[in-house]
Amino acid sequence: MSLRETLINRIRTIGPISVADYMTECLLHPAYGYYATRDPFGTTGDFTTAPEITQMFGELLGISLAQAWMDQGSPTRFTLAEAGPGRGTLMADLLRATRNVPGFHDAMEVHLIEASPTLRAKQEELITRAIWHDGVDTLPEQPTFFVANEFLDALPIRQFIREGSAWRERLIGVDHEALTFGLGAAQPQPALTHRLEDTEDGMMVEVCEPLAPMIDAVGGRIKRHGGVALIIDYGDWHSQGDTLQAVQDHKEVDVLEDPGNADLTAHVDFEAICLATPCKFSRVTAQGVFLERLGITRRAQDLAKLMEPAQLEQHILAHRRLTHPEEMGNLFKVVALYPEGENPPPGVEA
Repeated sequence: MSLRETLINRIRTIGPISVADYMTECLLHPAYGYYATRDPFGTTGDFTTAPEITQMFGELLGISLAQAWMDQGSPTRFTLAEAGPGRGTLMADLLRATRNVPGFHDAMEVHLIEASPTLRAKQEELITRAIWHDGVDTLPEQPTFFVANEFLDALPIRQFIREGSAWRERLIGVDHEALTFGLGAAQPQPALTHRLEDTEDGMMVEVCEPLAPMIDAVGGRIKRHGGVALIIDYGDWHSQGDTLQAVQDHKEVDVLEDPGNADLTAHVDFEAICLATPCKFSRVTAQGVFLERLGITRRAQDLAKLMEPAQLEQHILAHRRLTHPEEMGNLFKVVALYPEGENPPPGVEA
């Protein structure tokens, strides 16, 4: 039985399901889920993330975190954590870039938050001294230096369309043998009361319910013990409109067409991150600006000196892809969480 058949049977038994339920099943179903059954990254997968494009991305994040660690007094024991580490490429680059920072590797404990057994196996090939977690709640209570790159965009969302002062939830049902979108009954949604100020009838708002508890858990550790979180993803200050998308073989496809065999994501609401954290947060910064502040162009020039012409061409394209405003430079944003009384990490501003 396929995931499509499983979902159709479920809907016929219990009725239409939310977009959040659909995303969860498509991405994490133990037998058919997208992340549970494959390695989706790179040119042979369905999409390519910044760490897979160039080593410079992970290196510069490492430098930012290491400088923040030194600025906070170089705590002698701390958590170095990543949520959604993919193949482990970012963490491996980060560790290589920080190996000469005095005391940093001696003090760190590497923790990886990963639900996919397939991806955990990939990560173990690169990161040998890590502790794995299913979620952030089990991270140690100690200074926490945390990174999440393209992680929050895969958290399940619910979608609501405004009708007067009430909202109708977008649901997924069945029409003959096809999955199809529909709308639930109009109901008040207290959590969306503040969105009545910036929306009109017919407008859609997306809500990511797992986001706030996760940010609260990470931000709480930073508030209590010190540390920094760097969160990088595509999105903007707050959600408006339908941003749910499916990607397969590096192309956008129909969200409902092939459940379990395409990646599902939605834009991240950076306002929701800032409202959820109990510690301080930086300004939301475009990824291109963030990387330029950390010296990506100088690093690119240094690496270019060692390259053959064919390799150099790919290197130049990688730099452009990460930083240019018309590529990932403006689409992706960065926000940092940090303790009261401390400066934000390099690359962002208070």
